[in-house]
Amino acid sequence: MSSSTLKIVILMAGYGTRLRPHTWSRPKQLIRMGDKLVIDQVLGTFSNLPDPANSEFIFIVGYLGNKIKEYMAHTHPELKVRYVEQSEMRGQSHAISLAKDYLDGPILVLYGDTLIETDFSFLTSEIAGAVAWVKAVPDPRRFGVASLGDGGWVKHLVEKPIDVDNNLVLVGCYYFKSSQELLSAIEEQMQRNITLKNEFYLADAINIMLDHGLKMRVEHVETWLDAGIPDDVLITNRYLLEHGHDNTHEAYAHKTSVILPPVFIHPSATVENSIIGPHTAIGANCVIHSCIIRDSIIDDSSVITDVILEHSLIGQEVHVQQKAGVLNIGDQTELRL
Repeated sequence: MSSSTLKIVILMAGYGTRLRPHTWSRPKQLIRMGDKLVIDQVLGTFSNLPDPANSEFIFIVGYLGNKIKEYMAHTHPELKVRYVEQSEMRGQSHAISLAKDYLDGPILVLYGDTLIETDFSFLTSEIAGAVAWVKAVPDPRRFGVASLGDGGWVKHLVEKPIDVDNNLVLVGCYYFKSSQELLSAIEEQMQRNITLKNEFYLADAINIMLDHGLKMRVEHVETWLDAGIPDDVLITNRYLLEHGHDNTHEAYAHKTSVILPPVFIHPSATVENSIIGPHTAIGANCVIHSCIIRDSIIDDSSVITDVILEHSLIGQEVHVQQKAGVLNIGDQTELRL
């Protein structure tokens, strides 16, 4: 990687339709998972950049993007962040093209609901023109995969392969040594109108680069988590709580309640006469009274009373009383017997 500023483009302009009702009122990057919000967990991916001071974030925002701006200004004022609005959902390549005025030198691209564990420190000595992060999975047919050729170099990217012979799934993280070469390929892609369901996919732009001689390799990850649908949010929440994103020891301070680890209970939350956990995250200023809650996320400022919950997502400022079962409730909702 050259001494140029590393630009980190995070794509987060989508509507998050699969996470409704929560995304009616905020983008999915502002939903809680474990001890932080999705956007905080994503930013944590870059904690081991080789030169953090010489990096700049570019957020491609759209629906409710102003809420992301407000959150970042309040919570991460130390980060250099530019915002580019994608008002029309025309795909990943189109989103990157909108940021062209800010792009030069090396670039990292990450999808805004993707969580991976990787070490970016190797970028200082990377010799390949591009890197695609991959994970081997049993059935790759609903994903994109990287097809490798001689010497292990990527020869082609394939969307939704018809067989399972190649299981190196693309997890949504890419490095390009030259953002200008990427932008040129995107321009060619758009001129040739190479689309899938009327959207310009990044994989097609990369295939154009490969056809033009790009040397791209893969970087394997073991941990690849997602925040795209409610089940995935809960699965990721479980993983995070099991891997250091809990505060179980502090949660034992709620003396009138039984705490079953791992859990995260925000220090400002009140929990009384309840059984909490395992795999439960409770946000700031929540009040939980006489409840049994497991494998669930209760977001900020919610009041939950006489409730038995599991596998549930509860939004912000929600009031639930005398209910039992599996609930998926958006912000500012009241649900009572």
